[in-house]
Amino acid sequence: MPHSSSDTPAPRSPGSVPEAGFDALVAEAEAAPVDGWDFSWFEGRATEERPSWGYQRLLAGRLADPAVRAALDLQTGGGEVLAGAGPYPPAMAATESWPPNLARATRLLQPRGVVVVAGPEEPPLPFADGAFDLVTSRHPATVWWPEIARVLAPGGTYFAQHVGPETVFELSEFFLGPLGGEVRRLRHPEAERAQAEEAGLEMTDQRTERLRMEFHDIGAVVHFLRKVVWTVPGFTVEAYRDKLRELHGRITAEGPFVAHSTRTLVEARRPA
Repeated sequence: MPHSSSDTPAPRSPGSVPEAGFDALVAEAEAAPVDGWDFSWFEGRATEERPSWGYQRLLAGRLADPAVRAALDLQTGGGEVLAGAGPYPPAMAATESWPPNLARATRLLQPRGVVVVAGPEEPPLPFADGAFDLVTSRHPATVWWPEIARVLAPGGTYFAQHVGPETVFELSEFFLGPLGGEVRRLRHPEAERAQAEEAGLEMTDQRTERLRMEFHDIGAVVHFLRKVVWTVPGFTVEAYRDKLRELHGRITAEGPFVAHSTRTLVEARRPA
C-alpha cells in the first residue's frame, strides 16, 4: 500500500470517495485486478507506514555482494520487489505458484535475466542441496525453514521481510469476531527464531515493527481483502455484504478505519 508520508497523495476528501456510494465503491473494487504486489491502486484511498529499515534497498545490497554467485527469491509475487533490487548475481532464480502472479513475474523478471520457476509453495523446492549463497523472500505466506536450510550453501544467508504476528487483526476481527490466542501467536518472532535454529540456521538479525494503516473508503477494504486473502479467509463480497455495509457507514461517519501491520526483518545464516 502507499506510504503514509509527505510524498503520498492525500486521502480523498469526504466529499469524493465516500459520496460515490456503497454499491459503486464495492463494484469498482471487485473489478480491479489483484495480481502482483503493486499497491498503487490504493493511492488516495489507503495508507500504510513502511518499516524503517527499507527492505528493497537492503536486498539490493545483498544481491550486489561479490561473494553471492547464486541467489533465489522465494514466493516472488509479481516480481516487483526483486525487479527494483538489481543488478543480480550471475545466477538468479525466483519461484511463484499463483498463475496470475507467475505470468506477471515472468514478464517483469525474465528480460532482466532472472529464471522464474513455477511450482507449489510446499517442499521440496526444485533445486539441489546447497545451490544458493543467498535465499530471499518478502512476505512469504509460509516459511519452510528446513527447505531454506537445505538449498543454502554452507555459509549462505536467508534474508527476508516477514509478515509479523497480529497483522491487520483489527480488520480480521471486524469480520470474523475475536481471534484466539493460538492465531495471535502465529508468526511470532520468538517462534520463528526457534524454527530457524531447529532447521540448523543461526539467526543473525531479527527486528520487528508495528505500523499504522488507514482505510479511507470501503472500496479500499474490499480490494485489500481480495488481494491479501489470508486477512479474512474465504472472503467474498456477497458473504460479507452486511458487514461491509456496516463498515462503510462507520467510515463515512467517523473517518478512516485504522489497523496495524507488523513486519519482521529476518537474517539467518547456515553455518559454514
